[in-house]
Amino acid sequence: MAKHRMTDQDWTFGGTWPYQPRWFDGPDGRMHYVDEGPRTGRPIVMVHGNPTWGYLYRHFIQAVTQAGYRAIVMDHLGFGRSEKPDIAALYQIPQHADRCEALLESFDLHDATILVQDWGGPIGLAWAARYPERLRSLAVLNTFAHRPPAKVSLPLALRLFRTPGIGEFMVKGMNAFVKVFLFKAGLVYPERLGDQEKAAYLAPHPSWSSRTSMLVFPREIPSGPEGRVSDFLAEINSRLVPAFTDKPVFIAWPMKDIAFRPEVLDKLWLKDFPKAEVMRIQDAGHYIQEDAHQQVIPPLLAFLNK
Repeated sequence: MAKHRMTDQDWTFGGTWPYQPRWFDGPDGRMHYVDEGPRTGRPIVMVHGNPTWGYLYRHFIQAVTQAGYRAIVMDHLGFGRSEKPDIAALYQIPQHADRCEALLESFDLHDATILVQDWGGPIGLAWAARYPERLRSLAVLNTFAHRPPAKVSLPLALRLFRTPGIGEFMVKGMNAFVKVFLFKAGLVYPERLGDQEKAAYLAPHPSWSSRTSMLVFPREIPSGPEGRVSDFLAEINSRLVPAFTDKPVFIAWPMKDIAFRPEVLDKLWLKDFPKAEVMRIQDAGHYIQEDAHQQVIPPLLAFLNK
């Protein structure tokens, strides 16, 4: 069984990722995370989606630690510097959520804020829904934690990734999720990704078998209201909404995301949290942390400081 443990090669990528690696050993494999800033600072937990890793939050880590907060950023199993078993069943959403919970519970956090995006939403918010007493507030980027109200319409690329055979060739063979979606279709400003940044996103998945995790995520997207993942999302939502109705919620949403359209914000998130502090960012795509970190970080820090 290939696990693809990351080597001691240079993972600073020209100084853009200067953070000390830390490790958490679980039954499914070793997970990488960073834990920066003062231990006495309020914890800000950041959870990534597909096909990224903690590197996606590099600007956020720098900003919150400079403001005196503690930043905890994990790599899901199969991503970043975490191990990458070539076993598709390990990468289903409930398994990711259980590993996220195990890691975060090892810290015994209090008064925390969790910042989530893409699949980081259902994975990280499962922990928040189960342990709301540990959290002070939620910070939500484009993501979901709801049973789909109707049939889900997917972009062509995601439909192809879900197709048996074609998906394996595109995602595991061509590395198209990174090279096509992350580097191009998922950004409004793809030219802002330089050679170091592209190297950082390519480094974790050098081979066919190391990309299994990337292929499972699009195949976990529910096609409608029924199904295993839809039920899991509904369970998160049923706990999350009452637990955080009277707690602060911050939402920053990219208006040009081809996956999470503005109606997900308006019809789902704002129905759940009508008092949330909301930013609509007109010129940002799916990877809002790359397209619009300079727009998101100042109001996020103001929200945290309240």
